[in-house]
Amino acid sequence: MSSALSSPTSTGWCSSAARSSSTARPRSCRHPGTTRLMSILEPEFMRLAFASGTVVGLLAPAVGFFLVQRRLSLIGDGIGHVAFAGVAGSFLLGISPLTGALLASVGGAAGVEWLRGRRKAAGDQALALLFYTGIAAGVVLVSAAGELNANLFAYLFGSILTVTRSDVVVVVCLGIAGLIVVGVLYRSLVAAALDEDAARVSGVPVAQLNVFLAALAGVTIAVSMRIVGILLIAALMVLPVTAASRVAWSIRSTMLLSMAIGVASVLAGLTISYYA
Repeated sequence: MSSALSSPTSTGWCSSAARSSSTARPRSCRHPGTTRLMSILEPEFMRLAFASGTVVGLLAPAVGFFLVQRRLSLIGDGIGHVAFAGVAGSFLLGISPLTGALLASVGGAAGVEWLRGRRKAAGDQALALLFYTGIAAGVVLVSAAGELNANLFAYLFGSILTVTRSDVVVVVCLGIAGLIVVGVLYRSLVAAALDEDAARVSGVPVAQLNVFLAALAGVTIAVSMRIVGILLIAALMVLPVTAASRVAWSIRSTMLLSMAIGVASVLAGLTISYYA
């Protein structure tokens, strides 16, 4: 009997400690020989959070790099508010929130770029139009739904620990696709971001690339809303790029370092919150 109580099995040390204190946290019990790194990866929700967070940490700064170079750092906030309207509309219509956010954010981003490209509105005016239209539409759609769905807050502020396997599959697939596209079009995107006139003379389809980049920013925000949150994803797109630009020595190094900072920020936040 005594040997069974002292046995280091699943019914041994951890369960005994858990029974002895109702306030004990399960994550504090580890099998002998288990390192702290292994313990944080034991729960499935942490593995899913690390996987999705890594992809978003790579994609957001990669896209944000070109937005910062074009002095469109605030477009992420504007698209985020339009994505909020898309999520609210999806609850009203009973469709997937990701579908609603994708349609709204990509459409809003393309609309802003169309206004800028046609000189129908200055850049700051187009962003202001996107920003406030998104807020107003979101409020109207939430009111039309009859009640504020509690799940809406998970999209506003993020809920990375509640992502499911299907969520991770979508994030990974769209994230990798976005990174591949950025890699393929890297030279053209850099040329258009640094000097549109010179790029246009060189034969680069600047107008199409600008619309494409805005749409890619919309996809990034829609994909990241469950991970980081609609209201905070713009920070992950801009701040790592800003930090990297202070110490990097070239355009390529700035982009790569910003992606590294983005991943490190997400992983560090998860680790600190787990052990705090």
